Amino acid sequence: MLLDTNWTLKWLTLCAQAMAGHRMELIELDRAIGDSDHGENMDRGFQAVLEKLAEAPPETPGAALKLAAMTLMSKVGGAAGPLYGTAFLRAATALGDATEIDSAAWAAALAAGRDGIVARGKAETGDKTMVDAWTPAVDSARAAVDAGAPDVLTILVAAAEAAEAGAAATDPLVARKGRASYLGERSAGHRDPGAASSALIFRAAVGAAA
Repeated sequence: MLLDTNWTLKWLTLCAQAMAGHRMELIELDRAIGDSDHGENMDRGFQAVLEKLAEAPPETPGAALKLAAMTLMSKVGGAAGPLYGTAFLRAATALGDATEIDSAAWAAALAAGRDGIVARGKAETGDKTMVDAWTPAVDSARAAVDAGAPDVLTILVAAAEAAEAGAAATDPLVARKGRASYLGERSAGHRDPGAASSALIFRAAVGAAA
């Protein structure tokens, strides 16, 4: 199984559905330690992505992700827009003009996306940010590729499960980056909203391949 443009478009569509469906959940997570706008911003941003995709359907996975990146940067407020935009843009660059994506290429694209987030936000694992979901996803995808995983779906599932576990692991952490860091010890006991939305995106990738 290889991932193609149709899969990418379905993935972005499922991302939009996930953000709409979990909008209030993300708002509540952000209300506890942030500005309360993460759910609203992510929902609005991905709805805008769908509109742009409908206007000019891309011909490659990379082109689809680049369009998503530029849209998220312009439509999503706060730190999420630049961070997610950078992630999708770096992933698009890693994929280049390829029309199909194999396991190794997908793992490399995820790593490029994560590295973009780190470069933009200056966060590390354990800082209670979206990096806490992305890095486990990247590591699990790479490990599955190195172990000779038979198909891309295996890689997608490994990444999604790791991202979900990483997001849950932010619950007890004290935030060291972003607005949540202003709360100090009071940020502990709350899940990072960016890690939560990242986990939704990785799970949507699985759904698009199912």
